[in-house]
Amino acid sequence: MSSTDERLDFSTLADLFLSHGSMQSPAFLDGRLCAELALHELTAEAWLEEVCIGLGVEQPRDRESAETLLSWRRQTLEALADSGLNYEPLLPDDLFSLAERARGLQEWSLGFLEVIEDAGNEKRTGWSQALHEAIEDLAALGAMETDIDDSAENENDLFALTEHARMAAMLLYTEQHPGQPQVESGEPTRH
Repeated sequence: MSSTDERLDFSTLADLFLSHGSMQSPAFLDGRLCAELALHELTAEAWLEEVCIGLGVEQPRDRESAETLLSWRRQTLEALADSGLNYEPLLPDDLFSLAERARGLQEWSLGFLEVIEDAGNEKRTGWSQALHEAIEDLAALGAMETDIDDSAENENDLFALTEHARMAAMLLYTEQHPGQPQVESGEPTRH
């Protein structure tokens, strides 16, 4: 699957997780994936191993499953590094209730923060004040109430919180990879 193919969505990965016998939400691992790509050189092999541990399996059940999991990593990295700043956390979409979507955002935040915590204080010393504040806000998302009613007000709030998580992810990536994406120039980068 190349970047020109349709982007993987939450339901596709949730179904893949189920086919491996896991009820885990892909949102948690997507949060981890995003932070790991920003902070470390996360190889395809290391990512596949991490997902398998998360799923409680030794390896993907077939080649197609492995390719889908590797596409997930590749698409996330491409979106984070793209000058269009079009990264989107992998979360439940409009087909899910607002409560399920809020839980997805909470799980994403918890996965993201787990990697941040593991990185230690030394890594964080050079971060901007804006990034420190964004990380603190994500900690609040990790503890937010997710048992919410479907309402326009809650939907707007959830959209704003999701946008905040998205911006925190891109801020982390851009601070850890100066010049990638090159957002100041407005010129698209060629890879």
